[in-house]
Amino acid sequence: MQIDPALFEENERTAPLAECRQILATGPFQCETGAVLEQVDIAYETWGELSSTRDNAILVCHALTGDAHAIGWWERLIGPGKPIDTDQFFVIGVNVLGGCQGSTGPSSLASDGRRYNLRFPIITIGDMVEAQARLLDHLGIDRLYAAAGGSMGGMQVLEWTCRFPNRIQKAFITASCAAHSAMQIGFNETARQSIMQDPRWHGGDYEPDQGPVGGLSVARMLGHLSFLSDSAFTAKFGRRLQGKDQFSYGFETEFQVESYLRYQGDKFTKRFDANSLLYVTKAIDYYERASLAAAQAEFLFTSFTSDWLYPTYQSEAMHQMALEAGLQSQHHIIDLPYGHDAFLLDAVHQGRLVQDFLS
Repeated sequence: MQIDPALFEENERTAPLAECRQILATGPFQCETGAVLEQVDIAYETWGELSSTRDNAILVCHALTGDAHAIGWWERLIGPGKPIDTDQFFVIGVNVLGGCQGSTGPSSLASDGRRYNLRFPIITIGDMVEAQARLLDHLGIDRLYAAAGGSMGGMQVLEWTCRFPNRIQKAFITASCAAHSAMQIGFNETARQSIMQDPRWHGGDYEPDQGPVGGLSVARMLGHLSFLSDSAFTAKFGRRLQGKDQFSYGFETEFQVESYLRYQGDKFTKRFDANSLLYVTKAIDYYERASLAAAQAEFLFTSFTSDWLYPTYQSEAMHQMALEAGLQSQHHIIDLPYGHDAFLLDAVHQGRLVQDFLS
């Protein structure tokens, strides 16, 4: 099986770029839990030009550990002449509330000058969407032509269609779901426990350069295993050894896949906050959308045959919810061997569908 090299360069694909980032201070914010944040900043980037009628805006919502730089982590779908065409559309990328790439989250400073850490309130997918709506208000955009997102980003788009039905015309949701299964919650809880059981976590009260990097690294290693497919790992690594031709019979790195996972886990700790991972994984575990009766948008769902983290039946369930609500909807199953990360890589099948959907 031929493997796309980018499949194993996730950290490079999603590396945040701060130079184009803008910050909107939105003022006090009441969360769905009732907790109030004194000040919420939202980090965002834009590409393209907003039309005089302000009807060509597309909001792009990122997955679990992404950021506002959508043209980077979704570079095969977004850009001039690409399916989400920045020559035609005004594209907006936003870092979620609770994140750590410019938007207010647990690593942000509270009014007392100290990091929130676990004083930060539990946030929801709905809170993320409410914060994004404030950004659109600031930009003078009453109605989105479309919103697009995969994985956690797809949950945000789904919530947009029901929370603000008059503000969104089209919704592209890929490799996502309306509610996590027990297995998906289990993966997230294992990642959280790897962080919280690291002795350097200190109940969430760690300094920026003294955090639970061991636990966060293991959490990311687990994530990589769930993002990819068995066939992709087999084709890339098999049982090949790392820098040797026979076993050492010890606990140092022996296999190439071990080296890869350790490298990616360590690299992740340089760009992501451990507490943020706790908060955003909780947000997606809590999320549940049982009906699209309130929605008015037209839907495009895509899923991938090898995605065992967000399997096809979950996209089909959302598609059926849309049809039951009397909405226009289509669901396409794409046969690719890359696992969950296929939604980030596929610009051929998915790209054609998106281009047709937006035209």
